[in-house]
Amino acid sequence: MGRYYLSCYDTSDENRVKKVFKTARNCGGRLQYSIVKSQMSASELVRCRTDLAAIIKHSEDQVLFVNLGPAEGRGDRVITAMGIPYTAIDAPCIIV
Repeated sequence: MGRYYLSCYDTSDENRVKKVFKTARNCGGRLQYSIVKSQMSASELVRCRTDLAAIIKHSEDQVLFVNLGPAEGRGDRVITAMGIPYTAIDAPCIIV
């Protein structure tokens, strides 16, 4: 079943931002502009990290992965918000 991961990225180049966004989105669902929540097996995590590592410039960019624990048995609401309420995003994101 896999585990849930929260990944976020900070990329200094506009071309890499687009590539990192597309790659990260393929690994999971976007929560905010540069934050993705994914349910992945260990091999899917390795593939996602490998794909992102090939895109980023390691001396300028950063991608973080936070292990949120097992997907199985977890309730739907693992994200809480302060300020503007969190709502799941079902619409595609368009970067211009």
